[in-house]
Amino acid sequence: MAGPHTLAETEAAVNDRLADMDLDFEAMAVVSNLFRAANSVRNHLERSVLQPHDLTWTAFVVLWVVWIWEPVETRTVAAEGGFSKATLSGVLSTLEGRGLVTRERSETDRRLVLVRLTKRGRRLMGRLFPDFNAEERALADAIPEHSRLQTADLLRLICQRASGLTSPTT
Repeated sequence: MAGPHTLAETEAAVNDRLADMDLDFEAMAVVSNLFRAANSVRNHLERSVLQPHDLTWTAFVVLWVVWIWEPVETRTVAAEGGFSKATLSGVLSTLEGRGLVTRERSETDRRLVLVRLTKRGRRLMGRLFPDFNAEERALADAIPEHSRLQTADLLRLICQRASGLTSPTT
């Protein structure tokens, strides 16, 4: 529960308030619960795994993207992480100051900036990610094991639909 009302109380109040409107309440429940779940998971992982390493969610996402794709251009890190280049610049400055990443100009195109993990950054991700994944497993245990792959597939479909829609009428 994030606020003073339980999820059931909120859903009942929404149904009462909007009962006279022609709405797709099932679609609303899917999207609103997806939003709630994403925020709950993010908050839990920040508190349980990232905070002891003095990392925000955004900093972790930057480290993750760089860890997987390095060397990687800053524009790719921003796109993969879903945040602005301005946000990325501030986070990279912090991570660089902590000795976790480096930035360098591309040798082939001096306009581009490449990001790499330092040895310290790689060690941190090597230690941190197993703990992160253990929490992912604990959270996923709420879904029966036989339904997890299907759940992941359904969430992918929503992500694909959201990235493909350009207007409310599309």
